[in-house]
Amino acid sequence: MSLRSTLDFLLYQWLDAESLNQRSRFADHSRETFSAVFETCERIAREKYAPFNRAVDTQEPHFDGEKVILPQATHDAQKAYAASGMLSAAQDYEFGGMQLPYTVEAAANAFFAMASVSIGSGLLTTGNANLLMVHGTPMQKDVFAANEFSGRFSGTMCLSEPQAGSSLSDITTRALPDGADSESDPLGPRFRLKGNKMWISAGEHELTDNIIHLVLAKIPGPDGKLIPGTRGISLFIVPKKMVDSAGQLTGVRNDVALAGLNHKLGWRGTTNTLLNFGEGKYPVDGQAGAVGYLVGKPHQGLRCMFHMMNEARIAIGMAATMLGMAGYQASLDYAKNRPQGRPLTGAGKDAAAPQSRIIEHADVKRMLLAQKAYCEGALALELYCARLVDEQHTGEVNAADEARLLLEVLTPIAKSWPSEWCLEANSLAIQVLGGYGYTRDFPVEQYWRDNRLNMIHEGTHGIQALDLLGRKVLMEGGRGLSLLGARINDTAVRAQAVPELAEHARALDSAWRQVVSATESAWSTGQPREALANAVPYMQAFGHTVLAWIWLDVGLAVQLSNATESIAKNLGRTSAMRYFYNYELPKTGAWLQVVSSRDLTCADLPEDGF
Repeated sequence: MSLRSTLDFLLYQWLDAESLNQRSRFADHSRETFSAVFETCERIAREKYAPFNRAVDTQEPHFDGEKVILPQATHDAQKAYAASGMLSAAQDYEFGGMQLPYTVEAAANAFFAMASVSIGSGLLTTGNANLLMVHGTPMQKDVFAANEFSGRFSGTMCLSEPQAGSSLSDITTRALPDGADSESDPLGPRFRLKGNKMWISAGEHELTDNIIHLVLAKIPGPDGKLIPGTRGISLFIVPKKMVDSAGQLTGVRNDVALAGLNHKLGWRGTTNTLLNFGEGKYPVDGQAGAVGYLVGKPHQGLRCMFHMMNEARIAIGMAATMLGMAGYQASLDYAKNRPQGRPLTGAGKDAAAPQSRIIEHADVKRMLLAQKAYCEGALALELYCARLVDEQHTGEVNAADEARLLLEVLTPIAKSWPSEWCLEANSLAIQVLGGYGYTRDFPVEQYWRDNRLNMIHEGTHGIQALDLLGRKVLMEGGRGLSLLGARINDTAVRAQAVPELAEHARALDSAWRQVVSATESAWSTGQPREALANAVPYMQAFGHTVLAWIWLDVGLAVQLSNATESIAKNLGRTSAMRYFYNYELPKTGAWLQVVSSRDLTCADLPEDGF
């Protein structure tokens, strides 16, 4: 089944994305305009991305002493993506955008992620510019965001530091006002930054005229000391090259220097850098210190940055999903064509019989069906979350508020679940190919390597779990958890009335009750150490229950689509749903057992025990 047909079913038969056109913001659009966007993106992905996925993996970025060199294919792909208008797809017409629903934008970007996630598209650039559209000044929007949306500039996010990693409260990059007139700069209050940032994707290259870094740093207090914790963090625009108030390059290089390239297991086509800010290699006006412009208010930087981080987390979930999907399609094609073994009959094997294709073997079907259940389920989850984004921005007041809160609860799942289970799908794809899957003669090993990063970046698996159990299910008195429960119950009630789905509806209801009970048990003593000791198993069970709900809701849509969809496609979807309920959902009980009992086996083991 093609990606396009899967997207069409999920968007139109399940999510009713076409109804978004009834809203004033999207009134100029129709299913035909959405299709035109998909066709353009599918064509660019097919011509500019997919043929070069292996090339960018083997021709890693390298520094020649002056600049970072990338393959020509990466330059060509970046230009084609920018020319498509996808960088500003969801923006206002007045700002050069297409006013596309985010649901459609996310679906269109799936083609690029599946063709070559390593080449990349506009994930960070768009997220960077979108943040500035919310928190930046009018001048910052015109000078920086507009040029990012056009593809003239690109963007990054600079959070982590070598000594701090994911612990943002421990960052030490400093920002000091740049002289007495720092407040009067038309681009915003001007500061000088000094510090080091690590794991910066697309931090140095020649793909665009300029790179706009969004940098977290601390402004010292009156005593000259950095404010402890995250309260002292501010956010700054730090361009690689200085610009004037019209967005034109001044010919002056900002004091941002490449300290090194990280050489990764996967995503090798994307530069990943260590950057030094303010070391004096490129002094501006004769002074060391990278020039940065304050975004928003001082000490509100992390709140601003979360706008970009949450957006990136959904995008990473989509990237993980599509890497899983790419491996699934490759292993499915192999299984249909690879002869090996012979069918079992009542008398055992007949050695003289023709060989079977491996797709005829039950265990290969199991591995393929697992991949389908993981990847198509994850795709549905990501599109559901994208639909919530549109609801939050364009829905009626109450619906918009519900969408906001549901997104808060589901974002850790949207990022973490595909990162874990679509990676497992890639592992199964390798297994389907056997020894060949372990070689570079076939693409599935690269898909696994590329996907392995997704459990780490934009918030590690453990951090997502702490966020879910430690914050998201508790916020606003647990209202988000209740809202999600109401939607799960609605699906279960509707499915209970369909004989083919009734058993799954009961299983979903039971699983959700266990999740709620485990949540209450985890926090029953009020001790965070006990409650959060098994946050990852909690997230795994929570995620599996959410995916079971998604699959059952999709299953209801299948029941209504028999007139428009082929029997084979619907059989595939219902079989993937059955697989998930029969093989995957039962796992939640074991995960929740350690959560409910507040098992401290891991937390209590002293270091010497290892």
